Amino acid sequence: MINRTVLLKFSDKTTEEQLNEVIKRFKALKGYLDGIVDLQAGRNISPRNQEYQVILNVRFQNQTALEAYSINAEHKAVASYINEIGKVDSIGVDIEVD
Repeated sequence: MINRTVLLKFSDKTTEEQLNEVIKRFKALKGYLDGIVDLQAGRNISPRNQEYQVILNVRFQNQTALEAYSINAEHKAVASYINEIGKVDSIGVDIEVD
């Protein structure tokens, strides 16, 4: 399996409602894609570091499922929305898991 974690940082002008909408759209992706074992999305609740406000964690069955996710139209629509509302930076990492 492949675990993908994405951290998103937004501008000061991005509203709470917009951040919550990102989370809602991320969670909806599970219904559009085969090969997702688990999907979690939410706000960063760490008191130590609030630089990145939204976290996505997705576990895929395999590399093929991850690749299908990256080109999926629904995923691209979420990415477009994220850019529209003021994404400043993102970090994405993938690891193989048992």
